[in-house]
Amino acid sequence: MRKLIRDEIIKIFDKIPLAKNLSRKKFIGDFLIGMLESRKVQFKEIALHIESEATLESVERRIQAFFKDYDFDYRQVCLLLLMFLPKGKLQLSIDRTEWDFGIYQCNILMIVAKNGSIGIPLYWELLDNNSGNSNCKDRCDLLQSIVDVIGLDRIGLIVGDREFIGIQWLKYLKDRQINFCMRLPKNHLITLKNGAVCSINDLLSHQQERYFETCLVDGIWCNTMLKKLDNKDFLFLIGNLPAKQLGNLYRHRWCIEVLFQTFKQRGFDLETTHIKGNEKLSKLLVFVSIAVAIALKTGQYLHQKVKMIKVKKHGYKANSFFRKGLDYIRVNLKRQKQNFIATCQMLVYDFLRWIHLQFIYHKELTKIFG
Repeated sequence: MRKLIRDEIIKIFDKIPLAKNLSRKKFIGDFLIGMLESRKVQFKEIALHIESEATLESVERRIQAFFKDYDFDYRQVCLLLLMFLPKGKLQLSIDRTEWDFGIYQCNILMIVAKNGSIGIPLYWELLDNNSGNSNCKDRCDLLQSIVDVIGLDRIGLIVGDREFIGIQWLKYLKDRQINFCMRLPKNHLITLKNGAVCSINDLLSHQQERYFETCLVDGIWCNTMLKKLDNKDFLFLIGNLPAKQLGNLYRHRWCIEVLFQTFKQRGFDLETTHIKGNEKLSKLLVFVSIAVAIALKTGQYLHQKVKMIKVKKHGYKANSFFRKGLDYIRVNLKRQKQNFIATCQMLVYDFLRWIHLQFIYHKELTKIFG
């Protein structure tokens, strides 16, 4: 069963070569299947779910050797992850997640694209700054990496929380005409059209919510939404789209929070990895990102083509698409049912068709990836 599923995965790698060597392709497929079945990122746990005539210790050593010696082309990784996203403009979110393992501090800056209620990672950077905030150059470089693969026209919006401010970063977005919505800390001042410089407290002294078009914030001319929140905090949003749209646009940011939860306790327990090097951890993120995307796509396919997920009385689905897909994969890897292979083949067919269409309509991809 695992060999048949791995062979289906390899069909995709033949078109978007995360690896050129067949042995490497088989390893990537085996590792992904092992991660999906175990729901773990520890090498020993994944090794238990890799079919091999070799001893468990030999399989572990093979995994360790891969993470030590192999280098991914992250442009290829980005292109592969794009296959799991809907057509049209992408709604991007930027954020960080971090944790400590002993003296090692993991600090990941990531940009994801919205797919329903969850995000699909496109690019990330492991920051070596003692768990500090990202700087403007980090953000610009990361977004530029995505632009180099998909072009500016594919980006519909980018959303960020209070960390993602600074004139260099905001100017980068405005100069490239990228739509953005960023939340600012409440202590930032606003210069109105009439030249008056005001604080949030000044502007919301008698109102719960206000909107301003074309005002100056942090050296950037933008539109602004201000709102009092129930916890005595403020929602202070800026962007280059109409001020009254900013509140709804900011909600897109939640998809990256859901993704981080899926990476960690609700999905693959990423924080339990004992990997300490940034390069190795970045490679592990490739596998976790693809595993999340596979489970999500499978759940969406089952909901649309097989059986819809029930909606409970409170209005929410009984299971997320991710959970539905992951549970289906794990159960069927054990039961070895033939219809599971048929589902995988159908999904792979969809992916291969996507790749074919992309290379027809976006000939620049041929120049980039050969």
